Amino acid sequence: MSKFKAYFSSGEHWVWLNAGGIATCLVMVVGLTLFIAYKGLAYFWPNHIVAIEVEAEGKRSDYLGEIHNTNERKTLEGLKQEWLLKVGNRDLYGIDFKWFDTDDISPNIEKPKDAVVVERREWGNAFGFYSRIEINGVVTQASDDDFAQILEDELERVDGLLDKAHDIQSSEIDAINYELESLRLERRRYELDNELTAEVEKEIAQQEQALRDSFEIYQEQMSKIWVDIRGNYLVIKSADKQEISIGTDLIVRYYQPNAFGIFGKIGFFFEKIHEFIFDEPREANTEGGVFPAIFGTVMMVILMSILVTPMGVVAAIYLREYASQGIATRIVRISVNNLAGVPSIVYGVFGLGFFVYFLGGSIDDLFYPEAKPAPTFGTPGLIWAAFTLALLTLPVVIVSTEEGLARIPKAIKEGSLALGATKFETLWRTILPMSSPAIMTGLILAVARAAGEVAPLMLVGVVKLAPSLPVDGNPPFIHLERKFMHLGFHIYDVGFQSPNVEAARPLVYATALLLIIIIVLLNLLAVRIRNNLREKYKSLEN
Repeated sequence: MSKFKAYFSSGEHWVWLNAGGIATCLVMVVGLTLFIAYKGLAYFWPNHIVAIEVEAEGKRSDYLGEIHNTNERKTLEGLKQEWLLKVGNRDLYGIDFKWFDTDDISPNIEKPKDAVVVERREWGNAFGFYSRIEINGVVTQASDDDFAQILEDELERVDGLLDKAHDIQSSEIDAINYELESLRLERRRYELDNELTAEVEKEIAQQEQALRDSFEIYQEQMSKIWVDIRGNYLVIKSADKQEISIGTDLIVRYYQPNAFGIFGKIGFFFEKIHEFIFDEPREANTEGGVFPAIFGTVMMVILMSILVTPMGVVAAIYLREYASQGIATRIVRISVNNLAGVPSIVYGVFGLGFFVYFLGGSIDDLFYPEAKPAPTFGTPGLIWAAFTLALLTLPVVIVSTEEGLARIPKAIKEGSLALGATKFETLWRTILPMSSPAIMTGLILAVARAAGEVAPLMLVGVVKLAPSLPVDGNPPFIHLERKFMHLGFHIYDVGFQSPNVEAARPLVYATALLLIIIIVLLNLLAVRIRNNLREKYKSLEN
């Protein structure tokens, strides 16, 4: 009994409890990350296509598709197993996924090697078998020897034309529209200043006419490109022999997963990952890539870091080095600590009211009166999202910086002052550099929290689909007033707002995995910088 009492008196049990708690948390974090990684990476791996015969209520039907999920349900006869099949062919069936009772499925289940999956820009995937291809009125049957080459050549031609059309739209036409809008605002500015003379009006009109003439030229080029693109079709037959005609301009890719070897599957896997990272979304964000969301997330975090770091460091320096350590300072510190526990949606409401409507509206009144009533900065955008998240993470940076300042030996400060340096010079040249590892620690915590926030961003700038990136070729090139996409909101939108839940669920895991990877990479970069600074100033601290 005495040994038992001595053991608890020593406090060693608390050490083991803490160690067990930490180990449990690590196992849970690693397990959750591995689960998300498994589900996310499985989204890019090609699945086999099965051909099934279903006989229900005296009616026989044939289907092709991917086995997406299995389920057991209780009935009066006992447990029954169901299959969720991704049958695609939304233009035929109206839905992408169908549940089938395994009792209704014929045991003769095949995996035909000639089954083809066609990924489309509209209407989702199509499942079937090659029938023919129609190019400029010439029909080539799937049984012809040159069918595969003709199909490949046609899709390469279409992809080249689509890229050309995209380049004209994104560079030339968008630039003309931007300049036309600038001229409209310039005319409005002259009107407000009562300086719109006949000469000025004539000059603006000439510039507008020149831009419209250029616009007509590019529009004609676009029309010719679309005429060349459209009119050719790939025809496939579904499992029940219905023909599906797919315009070659709607085909993203085609493949026969049952004929893939291991290297073919690996190649397809990395091709899908490349598309996911670098392409734009399509099909209500349930297909394609997430590059705009990646760009928006990283740009917002970088901008937030640029804003929160100086504000947090200056506040911490004032509280630690300049403010008198009385009751007022203690109240400020308590308030800062309490701010860290305020729900993030409250910051979003504050950002919408103060940053967007008050500050942004005031900027519009002062600098952009010609654009009103359409707001320029008086509407949610990237800059206000960064300010809101900077305010949200400010307490973390203040507390971390203060702790770093407190760890600086008093002798170093006194020695600097004794050598004739002013207090500001001591702070700038000695104390701040030595506190930089603690500042970076605060920034790491701020980045980790800000990158995953969603609730406040829904109020101050993030959208489901942004028509253009915040950075483009139009002056001033960086448009901080624009709305943007964010990976966290993309997860929320696809997971809870998607009209096609089953198709969107794997994309949720893939996007969540990508967000985790981005946060880890940003944190590793900050940790590397912090460790270098810590090694640089370690000798001074000793």
